[in-house]
Amino acid sequence: MSRRALVVACAAIYVFLMLPLLVVFPISLSSAPYMQFPPPGFSTQWYERYLDDPQWIDATVRSLYIGAATAVLALVLGVPLAFSLARGRYIGRTLLDRIALAPLVVPTIILSVGLYGLFAKLKLIGEWYGLVLAHTVLALPFVVLVIVAGLRDFDRALEQAAEGLGASRMSTLLRITLPLLRPSLVSAGLLAFISSFDELVVALFLAGPNMTLPKKMFDNILMEIDPTIAAVSVMQILLVSIVLVLIGRFGRGLSGSAR
Repeated sequence: MSRRALVVACAAIYVFLMLPLLVVFPISLSSAPYMQFPPPGFSTQWYERYLDDPQWIDATVRSLYIGAATAVLALVLGVPLAFSLARGRYIGRTLLDRIALAPLVVPTIILSVGLYGLFAKLKLIGEWYGLVLAHTVLALPFVVLVIVAGLRDFDRALEQAAEGLGASRMSTLLRITLPLLRPSLVSAGLLAFISSFDELVVALFLAGPNMTLPKKMFDNILMEIDPTIAAVSVMQILLVSIVLVLIGRFGRGLSGSAR
């Protein structure tokens, strides 16, 4: 395939993927009482309805703090695991690497069914910290991949110089290694947050009546369809876009520090 044909094919795929967004944004500002495209007029009533509805706000806040807790827990577990996989030399390291990345390969529906059986026995169904644990399982591979990539580009001579000047291993880790890995740590945390914030399948099994934002959107689509869904979708898209921009910015920072 020629370069021009490849560019045309990629552009066509990109346009196809972006077309739904061109429909969602106008519908979120529609003055019609139901979903209609093109909208007969424009109004902010559906954003106001979202902001005035306690259920929508509760679901949003719940998703935000579950996502934040997931990011923290995924970093706490993922950073030591990434160091072990990147720098360790021991029997079973390859197997551990495959297990850590398994949630990327195993369909989410299968993980959700397995977690439901386990969490039902532990009485974690419907608890926010149960969702945090489940989301951490899904977010951990992203943290491991990003931190391992950062460690592979890390100049270990800086650590050796610090230790040669009398710094302990812990001091070197806290004052040299982790600060230089800050771009990777932030990127990994943001990826973990957004993977939790957008997760629906796990919430369908484990959230119970305590709905996250994706589950609230799913339930509303089943019960009633009005432009409020479009307004919430637009805000969710904007949040994800902001997070992706931040990840890209910190990713460039990592490349610069590696050079």
